[in-house]
Amino acid sequence: MSQATELETGGGEIESVSGPVVTATDLDARMNDVVYVGDEGLMGEVIEIEGRITTIQVYEETSDVSPGEPVENTGEPLSVDLGPGMLDTIYDGVQRPLDVLESQMGAFLDRGVDAPGIDMERRWEFEPSVEVGEEVTVGDVLGTVDETVQIEHRVLVPPERSNEDEHTGEITAVHGGEHTVTETIVELDTGATFSMHQEWPVREPRPAVEKQTPDTPLVSGQRILDGLFPIAKGGTAAIPGPFGSGKTVTQHQLAKWADADIVVYVGCGERGNEMTEVIEDFPELEDPVTGNPLMSRTCLIANTSNMPVAARESCVYTGITIAEFYRDMGYDVALMADSTSRWAEAMREISSRLEEMPGEEGYPAYLAARLSEFYERAGYFKNINGTEGSISVIGAVSPPGGDFSEPVTQNTLRIVKTFWALDADLAERRHFPSINWNESYSLYREQLDPWFADSVSEDWPDRRQWAVDTLDEEAELQEIVQLVGKDALPDDQQLTLEVARYLRESYLQQNAFHDVDTYCEPEKTFGMLGAIRTFNDEAFRALDAGVPVEEIQAIEAAPRLNRMGTAADYESFIEEVEAEITEELRGLY
Repeated sequence: MSQATELETGGGEIESVSGPVVTATDLDARMNDVVYVGDEGLMGEVIEIEGRITTIQVYEETSDVSPGEPVENTGEPLSVDLGPGMLDTIYDGVQRPLDVLESQMGAFLDRGVDAPGIDMERRWEFEPSVEVGEEVTVGDVLGTVDETVQIEHRVLVPPERSNEDEHTGEITAVHGGEHTVTETIVELDTGATFSMHQEWPVREPRPAVEKQTPDTPLVSGQRILDGLFPIAKGGTAAIPGPFGSGKTVTQHQLAKWADADIVVYVGCGERGNEMTEVIEDFPELEDPVTGNPLMSRTCLIANTSNMPVAARESCVYTGITIAEFYRDMGYDVALMADSTSRWAEAMREISSRLEEMPGEEGYPAYLAARLSEFYERAGYFKNINGTEGSISVIGAVSPPGGDFSEPVTQNTLRIVKTFWALDADLAERRHFPSINWNESYSLYREQLDPWFADSVSEDWPDRRQWAVDTLDEEAELQEIVQLVGKDALPDDQQLTLEVARYLRESYLQQNAFHDVDTYCEPEKTFGMLGAIRTFNDEAFRALDAGVPVEEIQAIEAAPRLNRMGTAADYESFIEEVEAEITEELRGLY
């Protein structure tokens, strides 16, 4: 929120302080108003009003704050600054640019400090796309700004938060050229003036005409996700898993390689070392498609575990509001929230200090409603200006002890349509990504199959279903193997286990730190699955011809399947492996 806002009169004073929860008396305020607490002016938000008592959650550390200190009201809800300059930027939970604050006071921030979310002094080259005499209305594109080397920022007529029509009218003046974000660029006959700067309350979804059914996948470059459990552009997904199972690495991979136009990464209560890795890695990474720096299309929101707990609550709303702003321009946005469990824990702490009646495991009764409120802002939308854009939300969940029956995981699964279940046992066996293929699911598969059939191969659905069936059969056979041993199985079932092993080792495993294997395009994903299918078909033909299963398992070409992921020229490598497998197996009969 821009702190240029003039403080309203009628301030109150602090009555009590309980961690991040402060009560004030005689404060003239409304729900969700932003206030400044104490002599240091700590930023907070009104969350409860009862008679003369106003309860505030403070987004900064409240030590040394005492009763009797003043509280001033801004009269405005918690909002974010929107405009050019948000990309290639790192914010905290209330949209304070951390690089700007670091330049002013070093690595440790003082309390009560603030800075606008975007640089109000920087001049941008505005290229108008409208002329004097044209009629415009809310959502219309007024012009463009080259925000980064990759992203064209479309300056829009801001949506109205009231029923007034002052944002609709005839243009009387257009000012092209270099301007700051606050200078007027377009004037209307209604008296309305527009700049490149907007503000929008974080808890209020930006308007759209219609939420549509998504039919295009968010291609992630991760084989197990794209191949077996895809997510749509405009879809929702959850990644629950215990400590050390790979939630953060999976989200990093999605942020790096997903084919979204814009990436918003929200580190919500994460450990500082993990957030540091993101901050250090992303500026060095190249976009795999364009070759431009990945940060040129990325906005990072960093709220680490040692930051004030109440700011966790705001950081997810800050992230989704920024995502909606770029969605309105017609972009596809991917938002990573890591982790929503830390957000839920912040809600639990605030709720307990308010002495609200606790729900399951101490979480507030409105936990499910808040989670739904957040995930429902994702989707594939028809915007008010006629364009289409999407927000895909991928939320990590950190269930204590890997218990998926806990409230945050269960309430999340009621909302999202894609479930990527991380497994600590797989992680311990160094199987990464450690996504359990027996527990995970995607409800988008059928509506995305036409895209894969058109863009990759019409055999995509059949080949994927074969892989799923093979892995399901392996899970059933493994229960028998644990009782009687592998040698007790019939030859055909032993061969099924061998095929499933190659599926697990060569297809489902992927090395995020290998230059080639870190990203796998859909065509390669399909080709690798085809090579394993070729081994399956030729092996069963050999078995039917009377070749012993031991000889089939012992062929020299099959282990080369495990090197498909790291092959630079994958097309020729896969073709060569398939030919060798076919020749060697047919030579046995």
